[in-house]
Amino acid sequence: MRTRTLFTLVCTAAACALPLAGPASAADDVPVLTTGGTGGTPVAVGDVLTAQLASGTTATLYSSATGTSGVSCTSSQFTATVTDNPAAPGTATESLDAHSFDSSSCTSNVLGVRAVNSITVDNLPYTTSVTSDGTVTVAPASGAVQTTVRLSTLLGTITCVYQAPSLTGTASNDDNSITFTAQQFTKVSGSSLCFANGYFTAKYAPVTDGGAPVFVN
Repeated sequence: MRTRTLFTLVCTAAACALPLAGPASAADDVPVLTTGGTGGTPVAVGDVLTAQLASGTTATLYSSATGTSGVSCTSSQFTATVTDNPAAPGTATESLDAHSFDSSSCTSNVLGVRAVNSITVDNLPYTTSVTSDGTVTVAPASGAVQTTVRLSTLLGTITCVYQAPSLTGTASNDDNSITFTAQQFTKVSGSSLCFANGYFTAKYAPVTDGGAPVFVN
C-alpha cells in the first residue's frame, strides 16, 4: 500500500461533507478512483497517493496466521503513483514506490529478541491494482514481494528475508482504507532463529490524494 515497505496500496479519515452517491456505472464515465466521494472528482494519472497506518492500529508480522508472536509496528506508510484510472467498473493501477516501517516504533515478543533494528521492503516499485469491487493486489514485475527484517538478539544481530508471490488486500469507502490480513510470507534466508513464515496484517487509512480521501467506484 508499508520502509509502503511491503507492500503497496490504498484509504480513511473523515469523508468530505458532500453526500455520497451510489456506485457509479461505466456509462457515467466515472473512473475507478475519485476524491470527494463516490462518483466524485477523478484521480489523475500521475497523482501520488499516500497513507499511514489507521489511527490506533499496528502492522504485524506474526509467525502464524492466528498467533500473536512476532513483530509489531505502530508507524508505517506507503506512497503510490497512479498509472491508470479507467472508467468504472474496472481496474486502476498504481506504482508502489515506497513502503516503510519506522523501526523505532517496532517491538518483538519473540523469546531472545531484544530489538527490531529495521524492516525493509525490497525490490520496489511494485505494481498495485485496485478493482471496482475493492480488491487490492500488490505484485512485483518479476520475482516476489520481499521484505528484510533485522533483529537484535541475545546471540547478536540476525537478518531474516521473507518473500510472497503477491499480496491481496481490501479497500473500503467507509473509512478510505486498505486492509491486509494474514498475508503469508515464507522465509528464504536467515538464521534458524527467524520464524519459518511471516503473516502480515495492517490497515492503512485514510488513503489520500493531495490530502483528499480516495474512494473506489
